Amino acid sequence: MKRVMKMMLVILLASAFLMSGCNSKETIRIGAATYTETKIMAAIYKELIEDRTDLEVDITPDLLSNPMILNSMSQDDLDMALMYSGVIFSNFFPVKQTTDREEVLKQAKEGFDKHYDFTWFDPLGWENTYALTVREDVAKEKKLQNVSDLKKYQSEMKFGVDSSWMERQQDGYPAFVKHYGFNFQQAYSMDINLVYEAVANNRVDVVLAYSTDPRLIEYNLKTLKDDQRFFPPYDASMVARNEVLERHPELRDILNLLTGEISEETITKLNYEVDIKNRNEREVAREFLIEKGLLSNEAGGS
Repeated sequence: MKRVMKMMLVILLASAFLMSGCNSKETIRIGAATYTETKIMAAIYKELIEDRTDLEVDITPDLLSNPMILNSMSQDDLDMALMYSGVIFSNFFPVKQTTDREEVLKQAKEGFDKHYDFTWFDPLGWENTYALTVREDVAKEKKLQNVSDLKKYQSEMKFGVDSSWMERQQDGYPAFVKHYGFNFQQAYSMDINLVYEAVANNRVDVVLAYSTDPRLIEYNLKTLKDDQRFFPPYDASMVARNEVLERHPELRDILNLLTGEISEETITKLNYEVDIKNRNEREVAREFLIEKGLLSNEAGGS
């Protein structure tokens, strides 16, 4: 009996040791905002990190604001997140006002390193910013490619915009029409979620949208190039705490894997798969990585 008890004790101790070993993996914590593409990218990096290292990854989704994300990273509650270069204009640290893409990126890199001890990585390849859009048939009929092309039709085309943007003085509608020299005679303010249906149903001709919104695909809308650069750049990049990168230098290479690899068209299609076709973010992320040949295990990690 004593011998059996001793064997059971050895087995229990061995099991406890193994379990403690299993639970000793360090966890990398990725934050994601409320909108879909940040959740997709969190899922993509979870797959990559767990596929290429012994680290585990937890995702905290639906964080309500950039200050909340930055505060959580500053307090070591999060290790990394997707952010956009234009956030530098939200009073996180002193910046020079500019719409030059390279200058905005430079200020983001230098500012977040100096004031937060974060690394701001090179852009992934797309930006999520305001965009003027028209129906594809209207674009073809009137040969519209750039925002400035609308000037010729400003008296006849109906312009639908987000209510909050209509009222903003410095970077909203008043500044926009002054910058481009427009004088739309029929401008309507509405909820951002209604503008897409309004243009699709021919109630308005031009709408202010978000450049990676999947409803651009759903309603067959064409984005016009902001050729006089009114809107500041919002290039998407991963941001990570330097302390974590120093502790796990392999993460730097993983975070750089997709630099310049995800176009605006690609991320919009990924958003479409989740938002319109109601697919799971992780499933979409895994499928994307397999297509890119970036997973060693096609099952996509743990």
